[in-house]
Amino acid sequence: MSTESLLVLIYVLVLATFVGFELISKVPPTLHTPLMSGSNAISGITVIGAIICSGPAPGSFPLAKVLGLLALTLATVNVVGGYMVTDRMLKMFKKKK
Repeated sequence: MSTESLLVLIYVLVLATFVGFELISKVPPTLHTPLMSGSNAISGITVIGAIICSGPAPGSFPLAKVLGLLALTLATVNVVGGYMVTDRMLKMFKKKK
């Protein structure tokens, strides 16, 4: 990986962090859970990308496989936890019999 592409990736990471912080700080608390449900779908995309990175590729760098496996684990935890919280939230809106 060249230095220029590393700088671009760091720039994208810093910009995404800033935009994410600003977005979350502007959302009212009642909309946090639906927003989190939407972010679970984005984590699903992360799971697919991590599977591709950690899969068998000729000449791939071993660090990429380790990072892909770490990303796969963390994204899976995020997806499962997010759906558990969403399920709990939806049970709060059910009428009691």
